[in-house]
Amino acid sequence: MCRLFGMSGGARPLRAEFWLLDAPDSLTVQSHRNPDGTGLGTFDPRGHAIVHKAPISAFSDADFAREARRESSRTFLAHIRFASTGALTFANTHPFEQEGRLFAHNGVLAGLSQLDDELGEDRALVKGETDSERLFALITRETRRHQGDVRAGIVAAVSWVAEHLPVYSLNLILSTESELFALRYPGTHVLYVLARAAGGHRGGQPLHHCSSLGTRVRSEEAAKRAVVVLASEPMDDDPGWRPLESGELLHVDAELELSSAIALPNPPTQRLELGDLSALERASQSVGSSA
Repeated sequence: MCRLFGMSGGARPLRAEFWLLDAPDSLTVQSHRNPDGTGLGTFDPRGHAIVHKAPISAFSDADFAREARRESSRTFLAHIRFASTGALTFANTHPFEQEGRLFAHNGVLAGLSQLDDELGEDRALVKGETDSERLFALITRETRRHQGDVRAGIVAAVSWVAEHLPVYSLNLILSTESELFALRYPGTHVLYVLARAAGGHRGGQPLHHCSSLGTRVRSEEAAKRAVVVLASEPMDDDPGWRPLESGELLHVDAELELSSAIALPNPPTQRLELGDLSALERASQSVGSSA
């Protein structure tokens, strides 16, 4: 299963170190379980999006994915991809950038030709082949139609998808230079949020999170500053991790204030089950797809 990670440091940039897929593997092991792409998105001091990503596969150099990256940003967005739609290319690797925003997604949508028709001229926003980038393009269009209101754009876009397309899952995180948005829809996969006080639940501790896939993030500054973290799984023993509800849209504003609501209370009209997916799609959506 693709892994999502988002983090906000609030009003001021936060410095953090990232390791993506740092667990050592032989090529034999990698050929069975090495993920299909990894990426990290941040924003520079001028608010411009910066994306580091690579289509990592068993036959490519994984040094990028294991390299420690020390970044400073108000918001962070990381993603590890298990491909279900689209080749293993840079263009198909998350996170994606459109109109100054970053986006990553975990799930499967079908009916992509119908989605292309709905996008019309905004299909030009899509540089690759994935369902994820198409979904982002629809959100971008709807945000534009709602005068830049990202929350309204997400609700309008996902509501259209839920009504018209077969959906297995579309958990997502969208980041701007100062805000994070996260949606769990429907309840197929879990997405967690942690509002971490300065120093964590034990007090005085730096942030040091690690996922089961080997994605790690560390921030010494978080020993003295509050942060909000979004992830596909709890990444430490902090008791404050909370799963989003099905249909819940969460907003983290520029001052680390959280607000949320059940924005999509109804399931998709055409809800897919695991047995409806292709073998590749089923493998990509397995909860245990760290293997």
